[in-house]
Amino acid sequence: MKIDYHTHHARCGHAQGDLEDYVKRGIEIGLDQLGLSDHMPLLHVNPDTYYPEMAMSMEELPRYVEECLQLKETYKNQIDLRIGLEGDYIEGYEDQIAAIIDKYPWDYVIGSVHFLGEWDVTDYRQTGQWEGRDRLAVYEAYYDAVQKAARTGLYDYIGHVDVIKRFGYAPVESVEHLERQTLEVIRDCDMAIELNASGLRMPVAEMFPKRSMLAYALELGIPLTIGSDAHQPERLSQYLDEARACLKEIGYTQLATFSRRKRELVYF
Repeated sequence: MKIDYHTHHARCGHAQGDLEDYVKRGIEIGLDQLGLSDHMPLLHVNPDTYYPEMAMSMEELPRYVEECLQLKETYKNQIDLRIGLEGDYIEGYEDQIAAIIDKYPWDYVIGSVHFLGEWDVTDYRQTGQWEGRDRLAVYEAYYDAVQKAARTGLYDYIGHVDVIKRFGYAPVESVEHLERQTLEVIRDCDMAIELNASGLRMPVAEMFPKRSMLAYALELGIPLTIGSDAHQPERLSQYLDEARACLKEIGYTQLATFSRRKRELVYF
């Protein structure tokens, strides 16, 4: 089964292509399932004064869901569409996040940590904030946030679990203990993770998560799905052949799929 569960679209402000462009591209390349998973509206920063084009507006959220549902019906005989959301975890905003999640008929919700406070550690425009910081302390704060996200019970799987490495900033010290502890928390919360192939086109040039974390996740019995994190239709499923090959080498035989917030494992 060929799936891609992580995609972004023009509505979020920093991606290209309409939802239907991704659906048509998914049909063209032979996907069995395509997840539409745009960014949740920003909750903890003022979208009018913060960095532009970070996420869809709150007013667009119902339109996004409505369009996803329409496309699911229109193309039901050509591709299996799953309706998702990448829901940023922001500590202290759990109730607001839950209200968004509970309001709509999601098939799955990705729990991702992009922000440490008001710093989006995944935004190339904000890499200057690494200067003068204790990198180990940043990694500790990041993995603490991922663990808290898992414990909320709000999400179906954790997205790009080690995305903190995206721009190549890393502590001198080993962070393996943080990575393993985080995976153990995810296991204890009966959550899945994703293998996000987009890291291969980032400065770090490595998928999220790295191979050693994938191997430990398999050892722990953590289910796993895959996504390209495409921000342009032509990048749909980019590097997913490499992702599947990597998973098979490590020993994975199944991928997690989601429907109406329920997980099902399929062979790939």
